[in-house]
Formats: sequence, C-alpha cells, structure tokens
Amino acid sequence: MTNRDWYDDSDYRSAIEQAERMTRACWKTIGAVTGLLGIAVIGVVVACLAVAVAVAYAVVARH
Repeated sequence: MTNRDWYDDSDYRSAIEQAERMTRACWKTIGAVTGLLGIAVIGVVVACLAVAVAVAYAVVARH
C-alpha cells in the first residue's frame, strides 16, 4: 500500500498539466509549420510571376 490518502489526486493533476503543456507545444508547432508553408507558397507564386514576366518580355522583345 501507499502512504497517500484515497483523495490524493496529484498523479491526475500532473497528467493534466503534462497534457496541457503538450497541447500548447503542438499548437505552436502547427502554427509555425503553417506559417512556413504560407511563406513557401508566397515564394512559389512570386517565382512563377517572375518567370511569366520574363517569358512575356522575351516574346515581346523578339517581335
């Protein structure tokens, strides 16, 4: 037997605190990854626009 009383719920509270910490860490990770993906999408769009402008310039300059 343990020396703790029947109403000792320190293990339960510890598990809740750990779960809350992990939830916060996961949401921070999700936010960071979403931000990085957004930046990557913006970079791809800018690169595609730059290529489109370069191709248009090459076509117009050729005629």
